[in-house]
Order: sequence, then C-alpha cells, then structure tokens
Amino acid sequence: MSADRGGPESIIEWASAGRPLGGPGPGSESGDLEVVAPFEYGALVAVIDGLGHGPEAAEAAKAASAILHAHPNQPVVTLFEKCHEGLRRTRGAVMTLASFDARTSSLTWLGVGNVEGIVLRERPGGGPSRESVTARGGVVGFQLPPLRPSTLAISPGDLLVMATDGIRNSFTSELTLRENLQDTANAILAHHSRQNDDALVVIARYLGQSKHGPTI
Repeated sequence: MSADRGGPESIIEWASAGRPLGGPGPGSESGDLEVVAPFEYGALVAVIDGLGHGPEAAEAAKAASAILHAHPNQPVVTLFEKCHEGLRRTRGAVMTLASFDARTSSLTWLGVGNVEGIVLRERPGGGPSRESVTARGGVVGFQLPPLRPSTLAISPGDLLVMATDGIRNSFTSELTLRENLQDTANAILAHHSRQNDDALVVIARYLGQSKHGPTI
C-alpha cells in the first residue's frame, strides 16, 4: 500500500507504505490505517493501529478512520474523545493524531498507545533535529488516559513521520529532509517492518500556506 499526495492548494505533501500481517493477498486486511484529511487552513494526519490483527483489528481502525474523516478540523482532544466513544464496541485501537495549522505555522499532536511520531527540522550548521510525540498509555475505546496535547512551531520543509509498532524503531535511520517521500516510506517498510504484525509508516512534509488561498 502506498500513496503520494499534494497539490497547489495543499499545505502538506505526504506518502505512506504499509502491509498486513503475512503480506498482501486475497482476503488480507490490515488493522493499521492512515488518515490524511485537509480542512480550511489545515490538515489532520493520523495513524491508527487496531489492537491485534485481522478483521477485528481492521474493524476498529475503520471505525476510528470514519470519525476522523468526518471531523478533521476538530481539536485533537475532541477527536480522541469522539473515537473513544465510537470504538467502545470494538476491540479498540492505539493512535497518534497531528493537526497542522497554516495560519499559525504550528502542529498540535498527541498519542495514545505506541504509534510513534517524530518531527524532523532543519538545524542550521548541522543535521536535522528531531522531536518525538508525547504518547500516553491506554487504548482508545477501552481506557483513555488524561489527554494533554503539545503544540510545535513548524516551518516549510519540516517532516512529520508516524509509524505503528509493526515498524522497528530503527526506521529513523532512513529519514532525511530532502529525499522523495514515497521512496523513503517504501524503504522504511522494506527494511524495518516486523514479520509478526501489520505495519504502516506515514510521512508528511509541511509546505506552508498556499499562495492560492485556504486549503479546503
């Protein structure tokens, strides 16, 4: 699975790569899903990991995805609360949400569970600096922890990277600020995915507010 999106009115460009446990094939279904949903002056990027794998994990991930697609402009705390209510009859999910705001050049993000999130920035005179999302233990739909999102200032060219636990932590070695996003996502999946779980990585590059007007 892969995607590479962006256009003249987008504030981000993005790519993803993933696969279900055991690899693609008839009837295979991943419990790891991404959501990339633009809204006026912003964009929501999320990675959802339904607990376990197989159809029940996919059901939980799809339920969360539908909620996020329906309300992408809502604050991340509100989105977690909506997903928590909507997933109560599923096995639940862990997820990280990140909301870009082009009006303030900021990103607000929060994780519940073990979906990793990293922001890479250009550092004058050296390699890129990295900042990780604050992730709290819990399961959306079962046990929601206190929700305390953080907000970062971002600049055009900064990268947001999210990965489920089907991707080994060593994936950060593949990250650069300038390489093609889809090539990087494919390389991370090929070199760092585990064979005993669904796997997904999503990369988004912040472009800044479009000269053509608000993103809608």
